[in-house]
Amino acid sequence: DVSGALCISQAWPSMARTIYNDHKRFLGTYLTPYPGFFFTGDGVYRTSEGYYQLTGRLDDIINISGHRLGTAEVEDVVNHHVAVAESAVIGYSHEIKGEGKMLSFLPQNISPRAMALHGYTQETLAAELQELISKKIAKYAAPDYVQVT
Repeated sequence: DVSGALCISQAWPSMARTIYNDHKRFLGTYLTPYPGFFFTGDGVYRTSEGYYQLTGRLDDIINISGHRLGTAEVEDVVNHHVAVAESAVIGYSHEIKGEGKMLSFLPQNISPRAMALHGYTQETLAAELQELISKKIAKYAAPDYVQVT
């Protein structure tokens, strides 16, 4: 079991070869960090059985009141909730914290009637997800705004 950066050792047909008018930036971003490999910018986890799981962008970090927080770790916690199919966390400008965070998630294929039968409204589900993030990561990691899509 190991985590790290996803790098590719051989070229492929649709591989980028430069950034328009900024070839130095292309080299510095994709070829210099791991010489001999193309750095995708993504993190990856490999199990002892050899299976790979992408863990998200390595550069996708939100700075909240001086705390650096990866969006993928928040999404991972939320995606383990039984009512969530997938999620996305994004940062936005915040006057006090520097950046705030918004969680947007897609609920499982549950009708509004079925959600009500399980005791969920958009508000109660949002509160439950904020509490889950607070417990699993930290209070500062709880999103300021939760949107059900």
